[in-house]
Amino acid sequence: MIPDILAAGPVMPVIIIEHADDAVPLAEALLAGGIRTAEITLRTPSALAAIEQIASGCPDMLVGAGTITSAEQAQQVKDAGGVFGVSPGSTEALIDGCNKSGLPMLYGAQTLSEMMALAEKGYHQMKFFPASAAGGIDFLKSVHSPMPHLRFCPTGGINQQNAAEWLSLPHIVCVGGSWLAPADLITSHAFAEITKRAQAASNLRRSD
Repeated sequence: MIPDILAAGPVMPVIIIEHADDAVPLAEALLAGGIRTAEITLRTPSALAAIEQIASGCPDMLVGAGTITSAEQAQQVKDAGGVFGVSPGSTEALIDGCNKSGLPMLYGAQTLSEMMALAEKGYHQMKFFPASAAGGIDFLKSVHSPMPHLRFCPTGGINQQNAAEWLSLPHIVCVGGSWLAPADLITSHAFAEITKRAQAASNLRRSD
């Protein structure tokens, strides 16, 4: 499931949403621009309700949750209709608990040891976070030679101007970014601008 979600497009928007009623218009704006995935971060009280509204009102969107740090959150996301979860990192307890929930997870890693530990558990697709602060594109280039079987979705410090450089790497499946739908555009209902940004993002090309 996670490989299919990451392959759905070159950019996965990372979204902070304040009002659940904005969720469906937002999803429709992203879809109109060719973006088929949405990571709603669990950073606001409205996040789970927003996921539920998108899951029921905009079924063409693959909606999931970001900033999952507990098994309880993973279960809540699945109950809300989310089809995947994203975590900034990973612990034994988090992995065990999320496995019990049945929610497909993209776990975060920023060191070689963390990447190797996830790979040992069968997770070969992972989030590289925070991408720019954790060594940037040069670090991830260096990872490919010793661990060519790993695939990444880097997030953190990526924007429309530098996304293409990240996507040029053979082991980058997609990138995560908040520039497509920042909170101010959502709250001001600037959905036409979000569609415009989504169109530009969906036209980015991966190395494959």
